[in-house]
Amino acid sequence: MKELKKLLLIMKSLRDPENGCPWDKEQTIDSIKAFTLEEAYEVVDAIERDDIEGLRDELGDLLFHIIFYSEMADEDNHFNFQDVVKQLNEKLERRHPHVFSDFKVDNVEQVKSLWEQIKQQERNDAVVNRAQKPLKLLDDIGKHMPAVKRAAKLQKRAATVGFDWTDSQDILNKLDEELSEVRQALQEPDNTEHIAEELGDLMFCCVNLARHYKIDAEISLRNTNEKFINRFNYIEETLKKRNKSLSDATLEEMDALWDEAKKLLTNKH
Repeated sequence: MKELKKLLLIMKSLRDPENGCPWDKEQTIDSIKAFTLEEAYEVVDAIERDDIEGLRDELGDLLFHIIFYSEMADEDNHFNFQDVVKQLNEKLERRHPHVFSDFKVDNVEQVKSLWEQIKQQERNDAVVNRAQKPLKLLDDIGKHMPAVKRAAKLQKRAATVGFDWTDSQDILNKLDEELSEVRQALQEPDNTEHIAEELGDLMFCCVNLARHYKIDAEISLRNTNEKFINRFNYIEETLKKRNKSLSDATLEEMDALWDEAKKLLTNKH
């Protein structure tokens, strides 16, 4: 608690109108949102690199952003950091009645179901308390998260009311259908909007298949990105050993090295 109090005081000093940091003083809630997103990705990157020391550092950076937002909100008399913590404590206790009350659950699936029920009630209560128009089921799923992650959340939310595939073969059939529609769209090379639409449908269906098997499609694609980097690095390094650059190599040479990389780097990301 001592260090947390010190951090809050440091934040106030950085925002002090007279003696604060020129950069920190001019920031707004809107101006730092891109930096916050960057910090969140750096936390994930440290985890994926199994860099525990780095994770500690990145979590500190992310905490600083939470403090930063809270301080700016406090300056405008909206809320402060203590309010954020208090509301979080209340939410955690409310969403875990099986831990903080006599409510009983038997397995993880029941916990997930209960969690969704409580979150839906919270959304309904928020509408009433803030005199808002009633929210549609998908209205409050953030628009600025990565598209793959958002697709999975949209599908998961729709599944809570039974709008979901029950069999993986049905999803595979849908994938075949969407791929066929992509092929048809490609017959109209000048109609890029139609091609883009059909590609989007195909990717959305791929996310659905991943979700059906409880695979995080965002992480799956991130892993594929790393696999691509490793294999391409192999091509570049091998060519360098042959005193060749990437621009000197033919596509056939690079394809052959790609196949080598696939065999040598199997199961490596």
